[in-house]
Amino acid sequence: MRILKAALGNIKVAAKIVNEGGLVVYPTETVYGLGCDPLNVDSVERLIRVKGQRHKPLPILACSLSDVGRIARLSELAKEISEKFWPGPLTLVLPRKLLPNIVTFGSPNIGVRIPRNDIALDLIRLSGGILVGTSANKTGAHPPSTAAEAYRQLKDEVDIILDSGVTDLEVPSTVLDLTGEKPKILRQGAVRFEEIFQGDAY
Repeated sequence: MRILKAALGNIKVAAKIVNEGGLVVYPTETVYGLGCDPLNVDSVERLIRVKGQRHKPLPILACSLSDVGRIARLSELAKEISEKFWPGPLTLVLPRKLLPNIVTFGSPNIGVRIPRNDIALDLIRLSGGILVGTSANKTGAHPPSTAAEAYRQLKDEVDIILDSGVTDLEVPSTVLDLTGEKPKILRQGAVRFEEIFQGDAY
């Protein structure tokens, strides 16, 4: 396992690891993420073993709206919200499309966002446009805002850690479920419900 400065050359190294089935830790604007190729079942299985037992879908990060559209169905409301808040710390739960069942634990839905972090975006782009975006901590532990915190939890169970110092926000993204009759906040994070709808009757 290597901890490397998040320079472009090392981002390319990390992307090669992802494309070959490995696990990477990388910065976003919220917290450090633990990533792999979401279409590689063996990689996802390994990531779940490293993170620890969980039964909820793994969030996915994308580098463009067209990449989001490969894995999720975007309603008009989802497109409207995404135009306002992406790139940014808002995860939208949407109906899933072409993803292995292990990624969503059988759920018909998937959480997805485009991060506001150039390092993450470069890594995602070089990794094929989508990347698992769960936080780089053991299940139930505090999400890390530094590479050192991520290493303390995951040790040598990952293949590479990209270090860019402390994340900008140090809190996870807000999770907004758009699959029901009305939008619903599943996790309050960096974006408040009031910011999203600003007086709309929901």
